[in-house]
Amino acid sequence: MGRAQAWRWTRRGLLLGGAAAAGGYATLKLRPAETEADLHLLYTPSAMQHGVDRNPIIVIPGLLGSRLRDPASGQIVWGAFEGTAADPGTATGARLVALPFTDAMRTPSELVTPDGVLDRVQLRVAGIPVALRAYAEILSTLGLGGYRDEALGLAGRVNYGSDHFTCFQFSYDWRQDNVRNAQRLMAFMREKRAFVQAEYARRFGMRDHPVKFDIVAHSMGGLVARYAMLFGDADLPADGALPRPSFAGAEYMARLIQIGTPNGGSLDAFRVLVDGRDFGQPIVPRYSQAILGTFASVYQLLPRASGRPVVAGEETLDLHEPATWQQMRWGLAGAGLDADLATLMPDVASAEERRRLALALQARLLRRARAFAAAMDQPATPPPGTELMLVAGDSMPTALRLSADRGDGRLTQIASGPGDGVVLRDSVLLDHRQGQAPRGTLAMSPMGFRRALFLPREHLEITRDATFRNNILFWLLEEQRGA
Repeated sequence: MGRAQAWRWTRRGLLLGGAAAAGGYATLKLRPAETEADLHLLYTPSAMQHGVDRNPIIVIPGLLGSRLRDPASGQIVWGAFEGTAADPGTATGARLVALPFTDAMRTPSELVTPDGVLDRVQLRVAGIPVALRAYAEILSTLGLGGYRDEALGLAGRVNYGSDHFTCFQFSYDWRQDNVRNAQRLMAFMREKRAFVQAEYARRFGMRDHPVKFDIVAHSMGGLVARYAMLFGDADLPADGALPRPSFAGAEYMARLIQIGTPNGGSLDAFRVLVDGRDFGQPIVPRYSQAILGTFASVYQLLPRASGRPVVAGEETLDLHEPATWQQMRWGLAGAGLDADLATLMPDVASAEERRRLALALQARLLRRARAFAAAMDQPATPPPGTELMLVAGDSMPTALRLSADRGDGRLTQIASGPGDGVVLRDSVLLDHRQGQAPRGTLAMSPMGFRRALFLPREHLEITRDATFRNNILFWLLEEQRGA
C-alpha cells in the first residue's frame, strides 16, 4: 500500500452513513506508517476454520447505506447514480422517495423495498464511469457472501475458503422508523440462526446449537442493532411510558460492534431536516426538506438538549419540541414549501390542509424521536455473554453547537468538537459529560460498553482504515471471548 504521508478527507463529500456532497477538505498530517499489516498472512488460517467456535457475522449499514428498489417497476429508488435512480426533482420520483404523510395516505413509496447493502457508488463524471467504494472494504474484509474486491490488494484480502457460509448482510429501508427496522432485524436474526443451526447439524452433527451473532453496524445501523439488543421486538409504549430494557435481543448477539454510531445524535441530521441536502449536483439530485422531513429515522438522530447543540442567545433549544420547529420555521414547518407538498400530496386540494398534515407529521415524528432517545439513553449494561464495542473517529472538527436566529431560524455554527466530521466522539460514546462546565474527568456513558477504538478518519473512511480492519478481524476471528 506504500508509505502514508498524510490523510485527506472531504468535509462534505458524498455520504452514505450520514454526510453530504462536495466542497473543501482538511488535511491531517500523521507520522508516516512504514507498512500496513498483511491481513492475509495474519488472519487467513483463522478465517479458513468454519466450526461452531466462531460466531456468524451480520453487517448492518448506516443511513443511505442500503439500496432501495421499487419492485413493481424494478427501478432503483436509491443507490444508482448514473441517472437511472428515481429523481426526487420529478413528481414521480419524489413520490417514490418520500414516505406518506398519514397512515391512510397511499403512495408508491410504501412498496419500496431494500435491495442489498450499497457496496459501491457508480457515478458518471463527464461521461466517464467512476466507482466509489462505499461498504466494499468492510464486506470484503469479512468475506461476506463470497464478496471479493481486487482493489484492496493481497494484503487486504483474507481467504475464507470456498466453504464460507456464516456472514450476512442486513439491508433495510433506512427511511423508516428505527424501531421498525430493529423488529425486522430480530426476524432476520431468527431466520439466519435457523439457517446456521441447520448447517451445523448437516456439517457437524450438532442440533439446536445456541447460535449467537457478532454484529458489525455502521452509523445509524448501530442504533437499529442496539435497540434490538435492548428491547427485542417490543415497540415504544403508545402512552409515552419509558420502556424497561429486557435485553431480549441479547439472546442473539455475542458482540455488537458500533462504528461511528450517533448514540447521542448528530447535528448533521438536524441540518438535513432543516435545509434538505444536496448530495452532489449535478451527479446526485438534491433532496428537499419536504422529502427528507418524511423520514422517521432521521428525526431519531437528533442530538439531546443536555449537550446544548442549538442555542438562541443564552437559551438552549429543545430539538424534540414541535413548537420550536414551528416557531423557527424549520423543515416541514418552513415557508415556501407548498409546491413540494402539493407534489407529494396530489389528492389534497388546499395549501392549508397540506400544511396542517405536514406539521402533524413533523410533530408526530419528533415525539416519537424523543421517546426513542429516552429509551436508548437509559443505563443498560449488556448481560453476560453479550458485549458492546465502539469505534469512533476523533480527529476531524465536527459540529458541536449551532446558534439559531429567532427572527428567521437561520443557523450558524459557533463551536466544533472532535469527531469524524459527522458524528462527535462524545456522541459515539453517549458521553454525558458533553455540555458540562467544567467537564468531568471520567467518561459518563450509560451504555456499558466493553472497549472503544479511536481512529483519525472521516465517517465513511473508518471502515476503510487499515488499523480498523486489523482490529476488527482480531476481535471477530481470534480474540478470546470474555478475556
